[in-house]
Amino acid sequence: MAAEAEKRGGLSRRGLVVGGGAVLLGGAAYTQRDTLGRWWWRLPGTEKPRREGEVDFPGAEWVAASPANWRRANRPDDYRIDRVVVHVIQGSYAVALKVFGDPGHRAATHYVLRTDDGHVAQAVRELDVAYHAGNRSYNERSIGIEHEGFVDRPTDFTDNMYLASARLTANICDRHGIPKDREHIIGHNEVPGADHTDPGPHWDWPRYLRMVRDAKPVPSPSPTPSVTEAGDGS
Repeated sequence: MAAEAEKRGGLSRRGLVVGGGAVLLGGAAYTQRDTLGRWWWRLPGTEKPRREGEVDFPGAEWVAASPANWRRANRPDDYRIDRVVVHVIQGSYAVALKVFGDPGHRAATHYVLRTDDGHVAQAVRELDVAYHAGNRSYNERSIGIEHEGFVDRPTDFTDNMYLASARLTANICDRHGIPKDREHIIGHNEVPGADHTDPGPHWDWPRYLRMVRDAKPVPSPSPTPSVTEAGDGS
């Protein structure tokens, strides 16, 4: 088991060869192997390719969050993704995208859904760590989905939004091997240490989980995704 863990960490106990030199790991330094193992993808030629405006969910509109509101990563190679976190904005779709584009906001989710038609915007790549959960470990292991509306206004949770969100969550779960259950699909209020209440008491979890499990596969993404600059919404 220990040998397998070393392989997954990407480093051996002897050391990591970088640019012809060796960084030796021994004694107390070796206890940092797991952390150092996440750096391997930063070496030339190991990072996944990226294209501006590329989306992870077919049909999503790319509306970029400010780089101050997320951290560049290479998931799931550096951090395993095993949770989906459901959020409610306490405001409008346009306002959410606007504040996610503000570097002073210091928070963003990967996706934002609109109430009336279920339209999906992607603000952060799934490769990267969005600052959405209020818990570093959960940020690193999860994908955050923001929903337009207010927790105390159940009419905001329309059929269109439930359907679109369920299709998105099912697609995320299928691609990352996440079980479609309440242990792995959680509310923001269920994140350890969270001080938020969303998605609130009116979010219909039994209905939502049924829709996630019943969702049909989504076609592959279009090679030419839509691109919008953050803050363009009104």
